[in-house]
Amino acid sequence: MHAEATTVLSERIARRGVRLISAVVLGFLIAPMLIAIPLSFNASTYFSYPMTGFSLEWYGTILSSPDWRRAILNSFIIGAGATAIATALGTLAAIGISRPAFPFRSLIVPLLISPMIIPIVIVAVSLYLVFAPLGLINTHLGVILAHAALGTPFVVITVAAKLMAFDRNLSRAAAGLGASPWTSFRRVMLPQILPAVATGSVFAFATSFDEVVVILFIGGTEQRTIPRQMWAGIRDQINPTILAMAGLLTVFAVILFLFMDVLRRRNSADA
Repeated sequence: MHAEATTVLSERIARRGVRLISAVVLGFLIAPMLIAIPLSFNASTYFSYPMTGFSLEWYGTILSSPDWRRAILNSFIIGAGATAIATALGTLAAIGISRPAFPFRSLIVPLLISPMIIPIVIVAVSLYLVFAPLGLINTHLGVILAHAALGTPFVVITVAAKLMAFDRNLSRAAAGLGASPWTSFRRVMLPQILPAVATGSVFAFATSFDEVVVILFIGGTEQRTIPRQMWAGIRDQINPTILAMAGLLTVFAVILFLFMDVLRRRNSADA
């Protein structure tokens, strides 16, 4: 009984220790936002406390500025296009590499996820060298393709993980009943892996929405996204407008996180 009580006490202490460490790490990560975001409501143009007053001027500047409006529109257009391409290519790639008899898997999988591993500056320079002769520099299409390449690995990983639990006998049964490969995929496989596909697409969109290094290399003035516009603002003229946009991006990130959590719960329930 004494040994059992000691074990229970040790487990309780360990759980509380993990919770404490998690709370400290979470506080360390959130603290900069808790300090910076209130300054976006400061009536003064200075980044300092105490605040001189409450104002929504900087949020109004975002809505009234043609540069910021264009950056927001570009971010959603480029993000949507890149997500669509990354989702399609990543799902097909995951289906292919998950087949038991798929050849050269150990060689192809690292290539598929290499954009996640290689330093982003190297990726950006490589994309520039490839896109420049093709005339894709300073074009929306070029940025969309570049961001799709960065987002595809996230789709591959999430969908491939889900396919590990997929019963391929279902597809064989559908084929035995006369279903074409497309019908079998659409009616049998896709409903099973759809939560993972959606999760991967959210990751791909978030990757495109937050990317700044590649856009510096291959994007022009007309392709400025929100991170690119914030970068320009930091270089040219620092004012609380950047903090206001950071606050809006934080809210948007929380919404994406909640959406991903819903998908994760659904994915776990389906599993």
